[in-house]
Amino acid sequence: MSTKKHPCFDKSSIGECGRVHLPVAPKCNIKCNYCDRKHDCVNESRPGVTSAVLKPHQALEYLHKVMEAAPSTTVVGIAGPGDPMANPAETLETMRLVKKHYPDMLFCLSSNGLGMPPYLDRLKELGVTHATITVNAVDPDIAERIYAWARDGKVIYRKKDAARILIERQLESVKGLVERGITVKVNTIVIPGYNDHHVEEVAKVVGALGATLQNCIPVYPNRETPFADVEEPSHAMVSELRRTAGEHVEQMTHCKRCRADAVGLLEADRSGEFADTLGACSRLLPSNEDEDRPYVAIASREGMLVNMHLGEARSFQIWGRASDDAGFVKIEDRPAPPMGGGPKRWEALAGTLKDCRAVLAAAMGDTPRMLLEENGLPAHAVTGFIADNLAALYRTGDLSAFAARRGGGCGTGCSGGGGGCG
Repeated sequence: MSTKKHPCFDKSSIGECGRVHLPVAPKCNIKCNYCDRKHDCVNESRPGVTSAVLKPHQALEYLHKVMEAAPSTTVVGIAGPGDPMANPAETLETMRLVKKHYPDMLFCLSSNGLGMPPYLDRLKELGVTHATITVNAVDPDIAERIYAWARDGKVIYRKKDAARILIERQLESVKGLVERGITVKVNTIVIPGYNDHHVEEVAKVVGALGATLQNCIPVYPNRETPFADVEEPSHAMVSELRRTAGEHVEQMTHCKRCRADAVGLLEADRSGEFADTLGACSRLLPSNEDEDRPYVAIASREGMLVNMHLGEARSFQIWGRASDDAGFVKIEDRPAPPMGGGPKRWEALAGTLKDCRAVLAAAMGDTPRMLLEENGLPAHAVTGFIADNLAALYRTGDLSAFAARRGGGCGTGCSGGGGGCG
């Protein structure tokens, strides 16, 4: 993939080609000892900071406004404020909308890599052209001092266990992205006393996997974090690390430590200028219809409540808006793919419900949820009246008030093992 028109990968384009970050990913699946995402400040420029968090439909509207005011924008990215792959439904839906409306735009994703491997094929399909994976260490003994924990599904790992699984997934992500023709940059946060002696080894490993670029970023000491008192590395230290690491992979030297809502040229960021627009878009309600996906699939026993486990449903009720927009109406009952078959059942279900913007069930396993979302179908475990859930979904997209406990809840006929029943 050509790096032309991507200012982070091609330094010669920084004065001509702009980027916009769509902050649709608030949750994170790891805790870095240098990270603090509590701040919302238009005057502070660093990763993890944004003036607002957007839902996918809001991100598209915001992108429309950015393109009107900054037509030199050539790259759309998702870089937080958490991790895109800890928010797969929001990330993938945003990407779908961007690809539909701006098919020629470069699309860039920045991630810690932990949750990325299951989505590699989907990312390629949705048009990701560039990706950045943050790799601070390839040795668990070093990494365990940098990260407090890592959450994989429902399991939280700590210390060396967290370091091992994180490194494994990061390297798997770099390799998988490269194999799919996606250009990869690796960010390495330089933390004196922790990994400064290890940066060259990181470069050697990721370079061998096919990474195109490494970005050695001086740590940003944040108050109220374990690394609050760590000194920011000197320019001389970073320059020397880039020199030695550069023997293994090309080095980026023009990073601006962009915010999660960065917009404009690298040399002339306009996130402050667009803060009001971003805030206004974060309050936008969904349009009445998604022309591609106007319906919602419901797992229900009697047609009044969301009260069936996803894997138990032999058919789904398809609901949509009434013709007068005054309420909702059941369109049809649609058969589910046969039980069994493992992951292929969920891929088939996503195809069966391709005209639906979401599927609602009282409970579901992590594997079916992930596979449905990977195939572009947001899946929500909720309870309560169908009408109430639909009103919230169509109005704001926020179903947190109806959220059921994730996983579990398997009834008769559901093994709960991810084998295609639930």
